[in-house]
Amino acid sequence: MNPVLSDPIAEMLGPWSSRLSPGAIFLRVLLSLILAAVIGWERSSKRHSAGLRTFMLVSLLGTSAAILDCYIHLLTGRGFFLLSAAAIIGASTMCIHSVFYSSRNQIKGLTTAVGLWVSIVIGLALGMGYYTLALVSFAALLCALFWFPPLEIALKNRSNHFEIHLELTNSVSLQDFVTVIRQLGMTIDEIELNPAYVGSGLSVYSIAISVSNEMLKKYKTHTEIIEALKTLDYIRHIEEMRG
Repeated sequence: MNPVLSDPIAEMLGPWSSRLSPGAIFLRVLLSLILAAVIGWERSSKRHSAGLRTFMLVSLLGTSAAILDCYIHLLTGRGFFLLSAAAIIGASTMCIHSVFYSSRNQIKGLTTAVGLWVSIVIGLALGMGYYTLALVSFAALLCALFWFPPLEIALKNRSNHFEIHLELTNSVSLQDFVTVIRQLGMTIDEIELNPAYVGSGLSVYSIAISVSNEMLKKYKTHTEIIEALKTLDYIRHIEEMRG
């Protein structure tokens, strides 16, 4: 007898959806691919390395592993779920290797890595027949990727601390830049020379800045401050590092 799972969506669909029937397996795999494709499209539309196919394959891995574990449990009566555990470990390893530092000392790929990890968990939930958990998790992940970035940027743009990527035409101008920052009512917490640009003819730095001027805190965003700094002759390029 196939195990019956208590799931609101499965109850609406009927008993067949909770069992390891061909129709239920097809539905779980299909939903896994569709949900992963939506998340993968969102990532690929923002030029991330892991895109549509990667997310679909990762989710399919989780769904297939969970279905096989359920089938093994049905045959043996034991619930070790080794394939599901191996799938999570494999996805975790892949996620770790997909995170890297860019030439501007920014962490890249972290959101995509976590998205992949969540996608495999969604796939596992679908494979075990927990449709409600999978769809709620999918909706939460979609909100985090679509709606939270603008809110995060808005909050960071008003914070008292930010970090910039600064390219100067020569290293002598660094002291002039520090002087301007202090005159504007800000302090420099840390200056780090970016080794990726050594020998390029540019002096490139990662600089952590704190806004101490109360008027500046109240009326100016990071974007406005950086736009003002761009007018300095010795700055070739400047932008905020958002991680």
